[in-house]
Amino acid sequence: MTKADLIACIAKDCRTSKATAERVLNATLNQLGKCMKRKDKITLTGFGTFYVAKRRARKGRNPQTGAEINIKAAHVAKFKPGKQLKDWVA
Repeated sequence: MTKADLIACIAKDCRTSKATAERVLNATLNQLGKCMKRKDKITLTGFGTFYVAKRRARKGRNPQTGAEINIKAAHVAKFKPGKQLKDWVA
């Protein structure tokens, strides 16, 4: 499913225009991004939790040369699915 497909489904389910559905989806994604940038945790009950985790620095290998390289520590986006989402998928 693409973003356009999702917008069409939202518009149909909410009986609104695609333009309104797109504005709502974009605003939602924008707010999720802002929260993640502040390293806040976003919990959507039943669906899941978005959060930022710190990945430690570590050693790695260059696959072309086999040389050892240092990989810097980084913050990464994570998602933990909720019970309802797990039930939908199962």
